[in-house]
Amino acid sequence: MRRFGGLLRLSGYLRPYWRQALVAGTALIVAAASVLAIGQGLRLVIDQGFANGTGAALDRALMITAGVVLVLAVASAMRFYWVMWIGERVAADLRRDVFERLLDLDPGFYLRNGVGEIQSRMTTDTALLQSVLGSTFSMALRNALLLIGTLIMLVVTQPTLSAMVIIGIPVVVAPMLIYGRRVRRLSRLSQDRIAEVGSYAGETLGGIETVQAFVHEAEDRRVFRDRVEDAFSIAIQRIRQRAGLNAVALLLAFAGVAFVLWRGGNAVIAGTMSAGELSAFVFYAVLAAGAVGVLSEVAGELFRASGAAERLFELLDAVPAIRPPADPVALPVPGRGEVVIEAVEYRYPTRPDPPALAGVDLEIRAGETVALVGPSGAGKSTLISLLLRFHDPSAGRLRLDGVDLRDADPAALRRRMALVAQEPVLFTGTIAGNIRFGDPAAAREKILEAGRAANCEGFVEALPDGYDTHIGPGGVQLSGGQRQRIAIARAILRDPALLLLDEATSSLDAESERQVQTALTRLMAKRTSVVIAHRLATVRNADRIAVLEAGQVRAVGTHDQLLAGDGLYAHLAALQFQSIA
Repeated sequence: MRRFGGLLRLSGYLRPYWRQALVAGTALIVAAASVLAIGQGLRLVIDQGFANGTGAALDRALMITAGVVLVLAVASAMRFYWVMWIGERVAADLRRDVFERLLDLDPGFYLRNGVGEIQSRMTTDTALLQSVLGSTFSMALRNALLLIGTLIMLVVTQPTLSAMVIIGIPVVVAPMLIYGRRVRRLSRLSQDRIAEVGSYAGETLGGIETVQAFVHEAEDRRVFRDRVEDAFSIAIQRIRQRAGLNAVALLLAFAGVAFVLWRGGNAVIAGTMSAGELSAFVFYAVLAAGAVGVLSEVAGELFRASGAAERLFELLDAVPAIRPPADPVALPVPGRGEVVIEAVEYRYPTRPDPPALAGVDLEIRAGETVALVGPSGAGKSTLISLLLRFHDPSAGRLRLDGVDLRDADPAALRRRMALVAQEPVLFTGTIAGNIRFGDPAAAREKILEAGRAANCEGFVEALPDGYDTHIGPGGVQLSGGQRQRIAIARAILRDPALLLLDEATSSLDAESERQVQTALTRLMAKRTSVVIAHRLATVRNADRIAVLEAGQVRAVGTHDQLLAGDGLYAHLAALQFQSIA
C-alpha cells in the first residue's frame, strides 16, 4: 500500500462527497453484477434454449439476458457520470488548495524550487490525477470487482476447474507487483523531467527579446532538444516496463483460458459437464483474464498518478518560513511609518556567502524620506525585502512603529506598506482592476482619484475603454512609463504609512520619468518613504541618504553633507554628475 501512498492521501478529498461516491459505488457494483449475470444468461440460452429445442425456452432466456443488459446500460451510465463528476470535483478542490498554499509560501520557497517547476505540478500533475480519478480509478475498481465476482462464479459453475484458475492467479499477479515498482519510480522521474522542460520553455519564451537580441535561438534549441530527449528517454523506459507488464499479464491470463477450454472440452465430451456450463465457465474465465489485463494496464497509470499526488502533497505540506506568531502584537493606529533597523544581518539560502547584509543599523523617522544608494549588490533591495518581511534576518531586528516585525502578523505589516518596483508587476485585466489591487474594497471614484493623482489621466483618456481597457498579460499593451504610473496609482489607493520605492524611475525615458516623478512627489508627501536609486539626481532632495556597500551602512547624511566628504557617495556623485556634464 505504501506504493499508493500518494493516492491514499486523496481520501480526504473524497470524504465530503461520500454521497456521490456511494451512488457511483452502487452503480459500479450493479454494473459488475450485471456483467456476471450475462454469463448465467448465456448458460440458460444454450442449455434451455438450444439444447431443449423449444422456442419458448429460448425466448425466455433471451428476455432475461436482455433485461440484464438494460440494467447494465443504466448502471454503466450512472457510474460514468458520477465517477467523472467526483474526478472533476476533487481535481478542482486540489487545484484550489495548492494555489492557496502557494500564496502563503514565502518568496524564498520560489527561489529554491523554481516557478516553472511549481507551475508544472499545478497543471500537469493535477490533470493526470483528474484523468485517473475520473476514469482509470473507476476502471480499476470495476475490473477488481469483476475479477472477484468471476472467481466466485467460476467456483459456483465448476469447482474443479476453478481451483486450477485460482492457483494460477499468483503467477499472473507477481509480475504486476515487480513491474509496478519500477513503473512508479520511472513515473516520478518522468514527471520531474517534464517539469524541467516546461520550466526551461517558460523561462526562454518569457525572455524571447533577449534570446533574439543575442541570436541565442540555436543554443536554446539545442538545450531544449536535449532536455526533451532526456524526458523522452525516461518516458520510453517507463513505457517499456508497462509494455512488458501488459504482455506478461495477458499472455499468462489467456494461457489460463486456453487451458480451461482444453480441460472443459474434455469434460463436455465425457458428459460430466454441460455445454452451457462450459460456455458460462469460459465466459467467466475470459472476463477474469480481461480484468487481469486491464488491471495490469491501469496499474501503471495508478503508480504514475501516485507519483503525481506525492508531488502535489509536497506543495501542500510545505511550511511557510514566514508565519504569523501565535499571539501577534497589534500595530499602533494610526500608522506612523517609523522604522528602526538594529544590527541586521541576512544571508540568502541559495547564496549564503558573502552575507547580503552585515550589521545594518538605521533609523527612519515618521514622515521622513530616506534614500538608499550604493553599488549593485550592496544590500539595498534586500533591506526592502526584509521590511516587507519576505525574509527574516539571520540576526538583529527590524521594527515598525515600535513593533518587532516578527511579533506582528505579516499581513497587517504589509497593509501598512506599498511597494513601487523598478519593473512594475501588472496583471491580466483592466487598468481599474490593477489600480484596485491596492485596495480591493475601494469604490470606483477612489480608483479614478488615484489614477488622476498618478498622472494616468492623459493616456487613459486616449484608450478606447478608458479605465476599463484590458491591458493584456503583465500590461504588455502599455509603455513602461504608463505601467509605472498605474503602479503608483495602486500605491496611492493603498494610502500606506510606509512607502517603498525600488528604482522606480531608473528604466524610463526623460519625459516618462518627469511624469512619474511628479506622481511620486504627490505620493511621498507627508509619508515615510524609503527610496532606492542608482541615479543620485533623483534622491538629492531626500531628507537623508544612507550609503550602503558590501551589506553595511557606510555613511548617513544629506546630499550636501555626503558630497562634502570624500567617501563613496562623493565618488559616485562625481562619476555621475561629470558624465552628465
